[in-house]
Amino acid sequence: MFTQKDLAQLAAQGVAPERAEAQLRAFRTGFPYLSIDRAAVVGDGIVRLEPEKAEMLAGLYGRAVAEGLSVVKFVPASGAASRMFKELYEFVADGKATPAVEKVVSGLERFAFYEDLCALGVDRSDARAVVGAIVGEDAGLGLGRRPKGLIKFHRYPAPEGGRTAMEEHLAEVALYGGAPARIHFTVSPEHMDDFRRLERERLALFSAKYGVEYEVSYSVQEASTDTLAVDLDNRLFYTDSGTILLRPGGHGALIENLDRIDADLIFVKTVDNVVPDRLKGDTVLYKKALGAVALELQQQIFSYLKAIDSPGTTVDAAEVRRFVEERLCYRFPAGEEGQPTLADLRRVLDRPLRVCGMVRNEGEPGGGPFWAQTSLGIAGALSLQIAESSQIDPERRRELMGGGTHFNPVDLVCAVRDFKGRKFDLTRFVDPQTGFISEKSKDGRSLKALELPGLWNGAMADWNTVFVEVPISTFAPVKTVVDLLREQHQ
Repeated sequence: MFTQKDLAQLAAQGVAPERAEAQLRAFRTGFPYLSIDRAAVVGDGIVRLEPEKAEMLAGLYGRAVAEGLSVVKFVPASGAASRMFKELYEFVADGKATPAVEKVVSGLERFAFYEDLCALGVDRSDARAVVGAIVGEDAGLGLGRRPKGLIKFHRYPAPEGGRTAMEEHLAEVALYGGAPARIHFTVSPEHMDDFRRLERERLALFSAKYGVEYEVSYSVQEASTDTLAVDLDNRLFYTDSGTILLRPGGHGALIENLDRIDADLIFVKTVDNVVPDRLKGDTVLYKKALGAVALELQQQIFSYLKAIDSPGTTVDAAEVRRFVEERLCYRFPAGEEGQPTLADLRRVLDRPLRVCGMVRNEGEPGGGPFWAQTSLGIAGALSLQIAESSQIDPERRRELMGGGTHFNPVDLVCAVRDFKGRKFDLTRFVDPQTGFISEKSKDGRSLKALELPGLWNGAMADWNTVFVEVPISTFAPVKTVVDLLREQHQ
């Protein structure tokens, strides 16, 4: 299957042959749709916190941090912003203005990068020249080639000026991350120096402004997580130079980066979901509340596991089952065969835990919360899963997604230690049957690409999962440049 030259290339990149063979099998067999029972809604898989309860929980979280709780914020920040500026690139190429382009041109002064644009001396009366200066690299800002984390999102009074998405994450973590405020960015190797440069230039400003010390760290998506590509007949795709084409495996590969973070709680949030300081109140309140929910559940999980593992201790299996089903939202199969043993209950309890914020669905794209079966664990059991539309059988997609009320804004709190204080090996809890295959092209030739199970989808499929409703004010993604003109980014 692989030539000696192929094997040498795989070895040089750290890709195990058995891993490559599994990827080729996946191309041939495809990935099954997720076995979804129903959408999760408030009262059936999603917990609603009244504001008073959220405030109380936030206080508990604050005390835990003051007592030494170790917290890290994890921000996947690798992606380039090319899709964010897609319509602007097209306008430069063909001159055909879309409504989005017209909004950008008419709203120039409202962008945080406006002063940088003016410094280029571009002719404001020439719309195509203006847009070319925004995305162009030679004599422009080159924003489409930069990662989202390094694009100025919001304006602040002098002397601070424009603030990038990276800087908004620094500001946010200062408000709930403890001392020091620890934050980890995953970045592309070619942008690492730019992230570090911005940190050197601006970190002291944020440290003084918020009265905290920072601990900033970075990692890159490992080359060993790249995946094979094949042609449309599922044969290895070779480049013009005769080497195997290996492509980044998607954000699911970052489970290995997440696994290397040493902390009691890890907050996960996408790089483009940030708001200016004037709107951070709800975000910080519910971040703390989600953290407290995770700590409360973890404490009870640890109590049950210690009791189960203590010789001579009597454990009420019915009580443990109620906790597992009602609080951890893990439903055993109905009937006699679904009666869990104490070993079954222990197996469910002894897993990483994530508490996920869910917002009301107002038409934004994003994965949704569902009750589903996975290929892992006890056959026939239902657990909470975050599923993308591509994971849902097209024949049931409209029904299942139509029955949903919420979607996932990627607002996660992860508790990753076991009851003995050891870090879980997070790579053990990935469902390999939840990858994605898509059609791409390379040098004018069609190919099929494979993405690993998504970080908050299949890569966390075998975690204990709890969904909590959070207000829509905590969600302000920037998917296109026009989103920066929305009120919450002004």
